[in-house]
Amino acid sequence: MGKRVILYLFLLFSLSLQAQTEEKVSLGNDSTEVDSTATAKPSAFKRAIKKFMNFSDFDTLYISPNRYNYALMVTHFSNFEYYSITSELPQPQKLSFSPNPHNKIGLYFGWRWIFLGWSVDVNDIFKKGTRKNRGTEFDLSLYSSKLGVDIFYRRTGNNYKIHKIRGFSDDIPSNYSEDFSGIKVDIKGLNLYYIFNNRKFSYPAAFSQSTNQRRNAGTFIAGFSISKHHLDFDYTALPGFIQEAMNPAMKVKDIKYTNANISFGYAYNWVFARNCLACLSLTPAIAYKASDVDAETNEAKAWYGKFNLDFLLRAGIVYNTGKYYIGTSFVGKNYNYHRNNFSVDNGFGTLQIYAGFNFNTRKEYRKKK
Repeated sequence: MGKRVILYLFLLFSLSLQAQTEEKVSLGNDSTEVDSTATAKPSAFKRAIKKFMNFSDFDTLYISPNRYNYALMVTHFSNFEYYSITSELPQPQKLSFSPNPHNKIGLYFGWRWIFLGWSVDVNDIFKKGTRKNRGTEFDLSLYSSKLGVDIFYRRTGNNYKIHKIRGFSDDIPSNYSEDFSGIKVDIKGLNLYYIFNNRKFSYPAAFSQSTNQRRNAGTFIAGFSISKHHLDFDYTALPGFIQEAMNPAMKVKDIKYTNANISFGYAYNWVFARNCLACLSLTPAIAYKASDVDAETNEAKAWYGKFNLDFLLRAGIVYNTGKYYIGTSFVGKNYNYHRNNFSVDNGFGTLQIYAGFNFNTRKEYRKKK
């Protein structure tokens, strides 16, 4: 519950940076106008910094700001995750693991950039599952007009299932599934990115309901990310028939690697009807991974470094009148680690479904009597 509260606190803080814009008043060329030559101009560097930090600098023909002080929203979250371990020699083999989706529902109240709320695990409502198998999840996404930040931390429980195997036996059915408690994962990372066409394209319109996209617009996105991954894999907990047939290269006990990447991608906001917006964003990343591997092979424990390709996907659909809104969004991350005859692919994402409304019009937008 606390993690979701923190998430919305910081998320809504970013919203205020670009949502709280005031109408500009034209002064005209009257006698009170100050001669520009009499005022010292700031340096080019200061002007550039000021422009860069101006999060309310957007084209109102494409983006309209939030006109309300308060918000109330109900939401449902589903978290997804998977891991795949692969080896190609002496024969192609693949093991895939994933836990059951983790679901939460919550109610949130917002004032400007402060957003507080309460959420509960659906399993707690129906008294399903056990807390000892649960992990820890923290996802913080800050959306502003120019800059974005993702901070994430995931420590899994041991409630995984084997849901797909390849290259072991033809007698295994395609829907084979079995509980597996031999995977424990720890991931933490930071993702920073810059939105180039920030005057016409709005991420907050699609993912934080703080502005409205009025016209179609796209933008290139560039960023940097760093994360640390720790995979504890107890292959001796696998069923006997899998242990006997698995390639030696898959018998990895412990993997620790640091992932640093530079990303460049594209996002597009499609206004397909009045107040209706669909957003799709894909950001591939060239990633360098430095790893410490402990395997039951003749290589023993060793360090490796290699380049791979990672992906970050964002998608959302929202109907927002400015006062009322309803929509859904998905944010997914994919990481790939490849080393000689062994590879690990993992991904995790969050699906959100929400509905809410804004109220109490801001002073600058109230009609004068």
